[in-house]
Amino acid sequence: MSANSFGSLNKLQVGGKSYDIYRLDAVEGSARLPYSLKVLLENLLRTEDGANVTADHIRALAGWDSKAQPSKEIQFTPARVIMQDFTGVPCVVDLATMREAVRDLGGDATRINPLAPAEMVIDHSVIVDYFGSPDAFERNVQVEYERNRERYQFLRWGQTAFDEFKVVPPGTGIVHQVNIEHLARVVFDRDGVAYPDTCVGTDSHTTMENGIGVLGWGVGGIEAEAAMLGQPISMLIPRVVGFKLTGELPAGTTATDLVLTITEMLRKHGVVGKFVEFYGEGVQALPLANRATIGNMSPEFGSTCAIFPIDDETLKYLRLTGRSDEQIALVEAYAKEQGMWLDPSVEPEFSEYLELDLGTVVPSLAGPKRPQDRISLSAAKDTWRRDVQNYVTSVRGPADEASDESFPASDSPAISHSGNGDKPREVDPDGSSRPHRRVPVTLEDGTRFELDHGHVAVAAITSCTNTSNPYVMIGAALLAKNAVEKGLTRKPWVKTSLAPGSQVVTDYYERAGLTPYLDKIGFNLVGYGCTTCIGNTGPLQPEISKAVNDNDLAVTAVLSGNRNFEGRISPDVKMNYLASPPLVIAYALAGTMDIDILNDPIADGTDGPVHLRDIWPEPEEVASIVESSIGQEMFVKDYADVFKGDERWRGLDIPTGDLFEWDASSTYVRKAPYFDGMGAEPEPVTDIHGARVLARLGDSVTTDHISPAGSIKVGTPAAQYLQEHGVEVRDFNSYGSRRGNHEVMIRGTFANIRLRNQLLDDVEGGFTRDFTREGAPQSYIYDAAQNYAAQGTPLVVIAGKEYGSGSSRDWAAKGTALLGVRAVIAESYERIHRSNLIGMGVLPLQFKDGESAASHGLTGTETFDITGVTALNEGGVPDEVTVKADGREFTAVVRIDTPGEADYYRNGGIMQYVLRNLLRK
Repeated sequence: MSANSFGSLNKLQVGGKSYDIYRLDAVEGSARLPYSLKVLLENLLRTEDGANVTADHIRALAGWDSKAQPSKEIQFTPARVIMQDFTGVPCVVDLATMREAVRDLGGDATRINPLAPAEMVIDHSVIVDYFGSPDAFERNVQVEYERNRERYQFLRWGQTAFDEFKVVPPGTGIVHQVNIEHLARVVFDRDGVAYPDTCVGTDSHTTMENGIGVLGWGVGGIEAEAAMLGQPISMLIPRVVGFKLTGELPAGTTATDLVLTITEMLRKHGVVGKFVEFYGEGVQALPLANRATIGNMSPEFGSTCAIFPIDDETLKYLRLTGRSDEQIALVEAYAKEQGMWLDPSVEPEFSEYLELDLGTVVPSLAGPKRPQDRISLSAAKDTWRRDVQNYVTSVRGPADEASDESFPASDSPAISHSGNGDKPREVDPDGSSRPHRRVPVTLEDGTRFELDHGHVAVAAITSCTNTSNPYVMIGAALLAKNAVEKGLTRKPWVKTSLAPGSQVVTDYYERAGLTPYLDKIGFNLVGYGCTTCIGNTGPLQPEISKAVNDNDLAVTAVLSGNRNFEGRISPDVKMNYLASPPLVIAYALAGTMDIDILNDPIADGTDGPVHLRDIWPEPEEVASIVESSIGQEMFVKDYADVFKGDERWRGLDIPTGDLFEWDASSTYVRKAPYFDGMGAEPEPVTDIHGARVLARLGDSVTTDHISPAGSIKVGTPAAQYLQEHGVEVRDFNSYGSRRGNHEVMIRGTFANIRLRNQLLDDVEGGFTRDFTREGAPQSYIYDAAQNYAAQGTPLVVIAGKEYGSGSSRDWAAKGTALLGVRAVIAESYERIHRSNLIGMGVLPLQFKDGESAASHGLTGTETFDITGVTALNEGGVPDEVTVKADGREFTAVVRIDTPGEADYYRNGGIMQYVLRNLLRK
C-alpha cells in the first residue's frame, strides 16, 4: 500500500505487531464527523486511485455539510460481502452465467471471481413442516436436504469454483447472528493493513452488524455481485440522524419493546436513505445484544444503517464470542487511535437529532401488517378489535348454526346483531364488541375445540432479531418454566416453534436446564434458520387450515421476527404481530389476541386462573442466568468447524470445473437470461412509447408483494410450470428456494396472495386486466405480460408511497424487468428497491411532491408515452421526463440519483456494466 494525496499512511503498533493504517487526522475536518462517516472517510483514503476515488471526493466527505441535502457522490468499497441462500443462490447463478458470457465474448472466464471475502450462510431453506415433538428438528432438516439437494450441490460447486467464497452449511444458524458472533472482524487485518470492517449483504437485515460497530447494509443481489467483483458502490454522502439515548429500560420491558418504539419514532420522523447513529449516556446502559436488535431493524424504519460506535461493551462481546486476544487488542487500539471510540459525553455533529428516554419504553407489539405500527400492550385487545374489522369479510354461515356435535359450554358474552347487518358480534360487559364466529374443529388425534377470529394460529420464536439476544431468550424460557409449574400449556390450535439464530442458544438453554420446559409447552427446536420470519411457517394442521379458509376466519400469528407484512407469514393467517419471545409464549398460552393480556387471566392452571404477572420472570433472575449459563467456550466449540457441515453436507456430490454444467431438467437452478444476446457495447437508451399499465398499486407495497418468498399456490402460473415439469404439489417448496430458476420467479412476480391491483375491483392476488384481449378481462399478471411481449408492448407499473419497502429482494426487480416493465412511476421509493430497479435496467420515476396517480386522474387503463429518457445518452441524467397518458401530460422526477447509477442504466443493468468493464480491462 502506498501513501495517498494526504500522506495519511502510517504505522500502528499493537502488542508487538505493526500495522499500516490510513490516519483520519491527516484530513482536515475529520474529527468533527460522526462515527459512520469516519468509517466512510477511511474507506476513501485507502481506495483513492485518482479515478473512482479522488482527493476531491475525500475533501468533500471531510467537509461534510450536515444540513445540506445529499448531492455529492462517492464510491464506497466494502471489505466483504455476506449472503444468505435465498438471495445468494441467484448471485452464484449469475456469476456462473457471467463466466460463460465472458467466454463467449472472448475473455477469460475465471476473471469472474470474488476479489474480497464473500461468505454465505444457508438459513432460509428450512421449513417448519414438523413441530411440537422431540424429533421435529431432525425431521425438518431431513426434508430440507431432500427438497434442496440440487441447490446445495450447486453451492458446493461454487465453493470450489470461486476463490474467496465460503459457505456455512444448513443447520448452523441465521446469517446475521453467525455474522456478529463469528464472521464479523470489526477491524480487518489484511496484507498488513488494518482498517474498519465494512460489509454489504444480500439481506436487508445485514444492518444487525451495526450493533458491533461494523458499517454495512443490505443491497440487492445484483449490487452484491458487482461488489464481489471489485465494483465500488455508488452513493451520495448521506445525512446522518443522531439518536440520543438516555436513562435505562424499566423492569418488565425488553429489547423488543425498545426496538418497536424506535421503529415507530424513526418511521414517523422519516429516515429513508439516511444513516442513523446512536449516542449518549443511555448507550452504555444497552447490552451489545440490545444494540444488535436495534441495528437489525434498520430496514423496518427505512434507514440505510443504524450504527453504534465501538466501546468497552463491543470488546466484551467480542471476548465472549471467542475472538482472539490479538483481534480484540487491534479493535481497541485502532478505534482509539482513529477517534472512533465512543465518548458518551460528547455530542457529535449530526444532520438531525432525536432523543429517547429509555425509561419511557413500555411493553409493546406491532401489527397487524407493518413493523412500524407499534401497539402498547395495554391497548392490544382494543386495537385488535378495531383492526379486525378490515379483515372480516364473511362471518355468517353453517358454522354459526347449531352444531350436531356437542362441545363444552362457553363462558363467552352474549351475542348482539345491533346495527351491523348479518355480522354477529360479541358484547363485553364494558360495551365493546367484536366480530365473532365460532367454528367447531376436531383434530386427527380427537382433540376438539372452537376456532374464532383472533385466535393465535402461529406462535413462533424465530428470527435473528430476537433469538440473538440472550436476555429475551432466557426470559422466554423462564416464562415457559413458570407456566409449566402452574399447569399451563399451549392451546391446541397454536402452531408453536423455536428456531434460534445459532446453536449457542440451545447450548445455554441446556446448561440452564430450561429446555424441558420449552418442550413441555410445545416450543421444541424446529431448526436453526429463519423459518416463520420469512414465511417458512409450513402448513397449519389440515383441520385448522380448512376451518380457517372455509369460514374466512381472521386468525393471527405472533412471532419474534422483524416483518409481519400481509401474506408473508402464512397463507392462512391474515393478521400478524411482532412481539418479544416471552410474549410469543404468553399468547400461545392464551390462544387469542382478543384478551387484555396484562390484566385478564391468560389461562386456567392447576390452582385456578393464571395472569401474565404470575409467570413473568424477574429481570434479576434473567440477568443471573445469562451470566451463569453463557460462556466463551460455547462460541469457540460451535464455530470451530463452521464451514465443515454435517455428514449430509459433506456427502453431497460436488460438480467440478470452472464452468457449471447446467441441467436442462432442473426446476431449481437454470442459466440466467440476462446476458443473452449482449454485445460488447451497450445499445443507446430509448424513450418509451405505447406502454400499458401492468399493475396500479397503492402505498406501502413491499418487495414481498412484488416477489413473495413463501408458498407457491396451486393453480398459479408458477405452480402450473412446476407441475408441467413433473413436480408434485408436496414438492413445490417455496418461491425463495426456487430463486435460482428464473422461469419460476418470473411467474411468481406480483403473485402475492394479498396484492391489490387497483386495475381490478376488490380482487386479491397476482391478477390484472389484459388489454391485449377483447374487453380487457381479468388475467394472471404473468399471462398478461406474455401477451404484451408477443405484441411488442412495453409495460409500466404505477405505485404510491414507500414502494418496494422491506426485504432487499433483488427478484422484485429482476422479475419486474423480465416481465417487460420498462418504468415504475411511484410517489416514493425505499432505498434498496429503487437501486435494484436501476440495476436491472428499469427506470424509476417519481411523481412530484403532492402529486400522485389520483391527482393526475390516472386509472391505469391509459396508454403511456415517456419522453426525455434519451438525454441519458448524452452522458448526464435528466432531472425530469415527460409522461403522456391518453391526453394527460405531466412531468415525473428521474430517480437515477448518481452518475454511477446512470452508467448502470445505460448498460441495461449493473451486471452488464461490470461485465463490459472487465472485458475492456
